[in-house]
Amino acid sequence: MKGTFLLPCVVILLLNGLGTSSFVMAQEAEHYGVVLKDLNGFFPFEVPKSIEQWEERKKLLQRRVLVANNLWPMPKKTPLNAVIHGKIERPGFTVEKVYFESIPGFRVTGLLFRPVDIDPNVRLPAVLSPHGHGGRLKGTGAEKILEQIANGEEVFEDSGRFPKIARCATLARMGCVTLLYDMIGYADNQQLSFELAHRYATARPEFEGKEHWGFFSAQAEMRMQSIFGLQTWNSIRALDFLMSLPEVDPRRIGITGNSGGGTQTIILDAIDERPVVSFPNGMVSSSMQGGCTCENVCLLRIGTGNVELAAMFAPKPQGMTAADDWTKEMLVEGKGFSELQELYRMYGHPEAVICEDLRHFPHNYNYVTRSIMYSWFNKYLELGLEEPIVEHDFRSLTLDEQAVYDKDHPRPKGGDDFERGLTQWLADQSDRQLRDLPAEDRHSIVLLAWQTILGVDEISDREDDSLSLFIGAQYAKDKIAIWIDGDGKGAVVNAAMAKKIVDEGSAILTTDLLLSGVSETPVVADDRAYAGYTFGYNHTLFVQRVQQVVRLINRASRMGGAIQLIASNGAEPVAIASCAVTRKGVIQNLLLEQAQFRFVDITNYRDPDFVPGAVKYGDIDGLLQLVANNGTTVTLFD
Repeated sequence: MKGTFLLPCVVILLLNGLGTSSFVMAQEAEHYGVVLKDLNGFFPFEVPKSIEQWEERKKLLQRRVLVANNLWPMPKKTPLNAVIHGKIERPGFTVEKVYFESIPGFRVTGLLFRPVDIDPNVRLPAVLSPHGHGGRLKGTGAEKILEQIANGEEVFEDSGRFPKIARCATLARMGCVTLLYDMIGYADNQQLSFELAHRYATARPEFEGKEHWGFFSAQAEMRMQSIFGLQTWNSIRALDFLMSLPEVDPRRIGITGNSGGGTQTIILDAIDERPVVSFPNGMVSSSMQGGCTCENVCLLRIGTGNVELAAMFAPKPQGMTAADDWTKEMLVEGKGFSELQELYRMYGHPEAVICEDLRHFPHNYNYVTRSIMYSWFNKYLELGLEEPIVEHDFRSLTLDEQAVYDKDHPRPKGGDDFERGLTQWLADQSDRQLRDLPAEDRHSIVLLAWQTILGVDEISDREDDSLSLFIGAQYAKDKIAIWIDGDGKGAVVNAAMAKKIVDEGSAILTTDLLLSGVSETPVVADDRAYAGYTFGYNHTLFVQRVQQVVRLINRASRMGGAIQLIASNGAEPVAIASCAVTRKGVIQNLLLEQAQFRFVDITNYRDPDFVPGAVKYGDIDGLLQLVANNGTTVTLFD
């Protein structure tokens, strides 16, 4: 910018109070005091006043879940190429080894449980069972199982040592085809390692960059690629696999998982219409939201939490228990279950949600919890079995009996090169899918994605709450220029072009961008260098700044008159994004000092311009296309 004199005009300071957004960033405060929400915060569910209001809220939530999981738009499904082999029989059920491709070359592994003596003329209900942390191979030690039997957590010494296997075996005995599929990095799902998927903590420079990248990198996040999203896609494809079996009744599908598997259950229930009954155990809570990297992802829980996400399954029947862990909060009035009950009552089905009090047990999916689930599924999958449903002991599966891969079914390749190839394939498919859409559909999908990313629904009706300046005698209202400068409002006041704008009869509205001048965005206090731990719960600094500018635009638009938006000294991307999601016809002209910035060049998630999903949805060029579709003229100035 050129010119360094003070405008000889009326300058009026407007102080409307300091805003409290997800960052609670105190503008002008000493050292920029920052408070960030993390996974251990409080995540209440505020029930809307009517079903109509809830259904509108649910649409926004569902879009947020889909965008966060790299499923907006829903990717095209490729052939599963499923392989089922190695049948093993136990009294009342059989077990077979399974693998299929959720993505070409990337396999989902697991065990398929079926009742014995299946009648080919009868369609059977099916249950999807994500196992959660620990994996299906993890068993309880000999001394521990005796202790659990003594305190009532388990009944049988053999099968009780493997509760994930026990629940699937019993569901099969009850007449349900049941798939227990591996989380990424567990048991036979090793193409991406356990250490990567569940223990990632330190940045990997060799996996950063726009040419070749891996998961947890800035590039992956800007393309909405995550382990969380990949597991969600595995869940969708696992359900596809189950429903492809000829004996399965597509109208009677249940899903249940515990802990990390409970998280997967909640998310699948929120976006997939096929399950008719659910039991997401161990993770529906207004308290801790999931501590593993695989349970966190950018955008997902901004302004929401697991209770509200679970509520998206209503009014379909949903059961769970509260244990002596973070879920104990559910039974405190106003902290989760009471709100779920209120919503189900609004739908006229208060009986369709339960949260049984098992706070005398630790975090679990033990015999008592499983018994509650069996009864729940018996009722809502219309099994017609006599109650109570009792587990029976069985000889545990050996490691060889569980091993999906053998000499006839070799393990696929994985490792670093596979990871880079997978992220590249996901990017190429996404780019191609968006490019091949009709222009109108592409515009709608990209616009809605950016509205979700930028949190537009949170700010559309709010007054500007930032420290701002009006420049111009008599507050000229027929013409208003909103000017955002990377060096702050002082640079605008001292700019030569500002005097010219005012002399031509236009007022200038300007502000300091939040935390202007910082080189790194603040993050939550966590030793793991993962964007999802901060930006799964809080908007990025870039988004906070966009919301700040949109509020200025909303204020100016209420005054009437023509509006032009000006940006300089690095504030251009913020201005472009703000203009892109502003209502059509509001901004007549967008004036930029330069337009060289691209999100794809960012290599650090703490970069102040970092935005999850920015590259997937077109980068700056995609935003400029939205600006053009709004009828706004874009001009560069010196």
